[in-house]
Amino acid sequence: MSCSVAVSNSPAFSPSSSLFLNKTPIISPSTEALNLTLTHLKTSSSPASPSPSPSSPFRLRLPKPPPVSLLSSSSVSNSSPSSGSGSAPGLGSGPVSTVLKRKRPARLEIPVVTEAMGLGIPATPCEVGKELEREGDGYSVYCKRGRREAMEDRFSASVELQGDSKKAIFGIFDGHGGAKAAEFAAQKLEKNILDQVITRRDNTAVMDAVKQGYLKTDAEFFKEDNAGGTCCLTALIQNGDLVVSNAGDCRAVLSRGGRAEPLTSDHRPSREDERSRIQNLGGYVDLCRGVWRIQSSLAVSRGIGDRHLKQWVIAEPETKIVSIEPDCEFLILASDGLWDKVSDQEAVDIARPSFIGTDKPNLLFACKKLVDLSVSRGSFDDISVMLVHLGYYI
Repeated sequence: MSCSVAVSNSPAFSPSSSLFLNKTPIISPSTEALNLTLTHLKTSSSPASPSPSPSSPFRLRLPKPPPVSLLSSSSVSNSSPSSGSGSAPGLGSGPVSTVLKRKRPARLEIPVVTEAMGLGIPATPCEVGKELEREGDGYSVYCKRGRREAMEDRFSASVELQGDSKKAIFGIFDGHGGAKAAEFAAQKLEKNILDQVITRRDNTAVMDAVKQGYLKTDAEFFKEDNAGGTCCLTALIQNGDLVVSNAGDCRAVLSRGGRAEPLTSDHRPSREDERSRIQNLGGYVDLCRGVWRIQSSLAVSRGIGDRHLKQWVIAEPETKIVSIEPDCEFLILASDGLWDKVSDQEAVDIARPSFIGTDKPNLLFACKKLVDLSVSRGSFDDISVMLVHLGYYI
């Protein structure tokens, strides 16, 4: 099958040039035009026009679509073909009445993340400010927020229990992963302990009652489907005895005649017995940036809450009971924000002048002095310090 193509200025088709003289060029001479090579065509010389070189193929130039700037101009020039410019193809000459505009995208609505929509970690309550202080009968407490957005420490204090001025209970709670657990424990733990202790008399029964109070609070916290956890430290004063319990790394230190006597031991994975207990339960303890952690996560081994690590982070406290003697001057209850920067004896030495040799002990001043010392030494943690004047309970 044969096929022939008639091309202008070729021997097969040579019409008069007057047919194309005053016509707007359809094919643009733009250098950006698409080159289409027809290698199967044969061209020959013509007297009317010069022929392309025998070695050069015939090239047909097709124009690109007009640019947007050309469409948006108020008018288009209608110049001659020799000027190399003309009106937009397909639009003809004259002004362009339509200006193309980009459509505004739809508004993007970003939902507010709630506890149910999030990752199970509730928002930290922000009703507690940067500093919190209280003075009561025989005690004072001062809390200062660290570099966190909201304070996660809480405290509790109840005096004259059941109308007895010699009976009281105090607590310090250092939360992590939010303040929910610390706030819950501050509200519930005292009552749960007292409900268990009220019928107990001997020391062994009292220690078991405190343990049941801790475990009950832990179970109640999980019923509310809360996340996070907290270290707990409580001091119950009754019948001339001081019952101190802790689960976590909050610490209680007694000043006995000016000598620091720690009444608790920090529950951290670095403790040999705690590490063995965790490993025997199938967990592991490793060193992360200089800090021993459970499952590369938590730096304390006991506390209330911590659902995701509950298999290893138990709520069972360690309890110690001491009799309040005349040389028992005061008790320091504090979170690890203090003890990481201030030693036991140093804390006693700083607080003691506020108790000894004065008719009006200034407990709050001593609390603030200890907190400020820890901050001056580089502590970025929340710091809570409570001082209890044991002379009130002898």
